[in-house]
Amino acid sequence: MDLLWPIKWLIELILVSFHTLFSSIGFSFDSGGAWVLAIVGLVLVVRAALIPVFVRQIKSQRNMMMVQPELAKLQKKYKGKTDRESRERFAKEQMALYKATGSNPLSSCLPLLLQMPIFISLFYVLNGAQRNEAGVGVLNADLAQSFSQAKLFGATLSDTFFGSDDLNVKVIAAIMIVLMSSSQFITQKQIMAKNQNPDTQNSQFMRTQKIMLYTLPAVFLFSGLTFPLGVMTYWLVSNFWTMGQQFIVIRNMPTPGSPAYKARQERLVRRGKLPKIETTPAIEEETPELEARQRNQPVSKNRSKKKKKK
Repeated sequence: MDLLWPIKWLIELILVSFHTLFSSIGFSFDSGGAWVLAIVGLVLVVRAALIPVFVRQIKSQRNMMMVQPELAKLQKKYKGKTDRESRERFAKEQMALYKATGSNPLSSCLPLLLQMPIFISLFYVLNGAQRNEAGVGVLNADLAQSFSQAKLFGATLSDTFFGSDDLNVKVIAAIMIVLMSSSQFITQKQIMAKNQNPDTQNSQFMRTQKIMLYTLPAVFLFSGLTFPLGVMTYWLVSNFWTMGQQFIVIRNMPTPGSPAYKARQERLVRRGKLPKIETTPAIEEETPELEARQRNQPVSKNRSKKKKKK
């Protein structure tokens, strides 16, 4: 039994629907442009459906950052204790801490993990189309043949970097791989540079983020060499969506205490949406006046008599 059958059927339905739409507004039925735009439409549908998951991911990540000081205390408490009982207590208290704050260490990977069945299903759909095989749903033999022959800048969408000797395929695949890896790196880098509280810089959470900074682009690099151009088109557009989505979140909903949060507060002050808080300058201005008052205070009668006796 094919467990991915429902996902394949849904992917074919979305692809064919968008392909029919673009073919009806001027694109050639067999053109690569119509099929590429159909894949872009698939990205928009899938990523829009994942917005609730993304919101939950953001909340969980913030909770993870907030819990880092308590987690550091817990690690310090059990530092050097390697016996089984201590390890079990540490794990139990750690899970209780995560549960109490609603945080999840794997939250940042959740959207990518949820998209993996879609990537795999799309891979099988495109591989079948490459061999002129009809899909499990609305992707019939004629549509499969149309896709298998569709070209983008002279490169067939069903070809792969290693599976084709065509120079156009290799050049376009290489460009897409570089764009996929760099967009993932930029997305992760802006999260670490702009949207992290300085208090969590040496935490386990940040160490995990640093590992992901280089691991995920490497995954895109090596997997892109074996994926058809159609699958890489989906992945590339999805990465651009993620990059734009993170930019909007960092700008409008930054983590408290992060550089992005301070920049947002300054913008709100300039726009008059937040009152300008003056702390240090006000104190500095009042200090000389206070000293002048103390110097000019009238001397009490008792103190003046003592001075005369002396």
